[in-house]
Amino acid sequence: MSPEAGRGVVARLNPVAKLGAALAIALPLVVTIDPVSALVALLLELPLLLAAGLSPRQFWLRTLPLWIAAPASAVTIALYGATSGEIYVEWLFVRVSEGSLMLALATFLRVLAIGLPAVVLFVTVDPTDLADGLAQIVHLPARFVLGALAGMRMLGLLADDWRALALARRARGVADTGRIRRASGMAFALFVLSIRRGSSLATAMEARAFGAPGPRTWARESRFGIEDVLLVVAGVAISATALAVSIAVGAFNPILGPA
Repeated sequence: MSPEAGRGVVARLNPVAKLGAALAIALPLVVTIDPVSALVALLLELPLLLAAGLSPRQFWLRTLPLWIAAPASAVTIALYGATSGEIYVEWLFVRVSEGSLMLALATFLRVLAIGLPAVVLFVTVDPTDLADGLAQIVHLPARFVLGALAGMRMLGLLADDWRALALARRARGVADTGRIRRASGMAFALFVLSIRRGSSLATAMEARAFGAPGPRTWARESRFGIEDVLLVVAGVAISATALAVSIAVGAFNPILGPA
């Protein structure tokens, strides 16, 4: 799975820095659910999103699930969320109140504030570069990193195998009717094929000393420079500013505390 080309400054940075910035933005916003912190974070993220260098088509296609999930979550919270304040609509299990509408707005902004930077930052990440950074910079176990990388590389083959199985079964006239029966049979065949390919891949990796003890060498050095540090600092600054503004205006609403 090759990353889409990005011409922005952020696209050329280390994948570990992108991961750190995304976590720095997301984790503090999980603590509270209020529209102020999410809105402030979303506004501060705009320069970061523009610096990724994605074209408008790439941006909207990649973030389309978020633009569907955010309104859907907001509507659900508005109809069935915690009731407080004035009640506007009440019918059976549906109860729209002032509090549920505020929670719906906070949920909508929160999904976008957490999801947009995570998606945009990882569009230009190459799995091999990410694995190099996790092993060399974060110092995760090489066996775990390389195994995960091999698994990610196999994801593209699963789609190809599914199409090949469908064409082969159609050519033989097998399961021409019954979508559920056909899908279950193909899923089982794909499962067996994946186990066989995984066993062959594991044997090949062991033969190439991927599981050997001791430190291993890397074909490409993963560098973490000053620009990468600035990206992580920007992520921390965005979340800290959002929380500070929320607390200052009295909108801070901790999830574990009273609503």
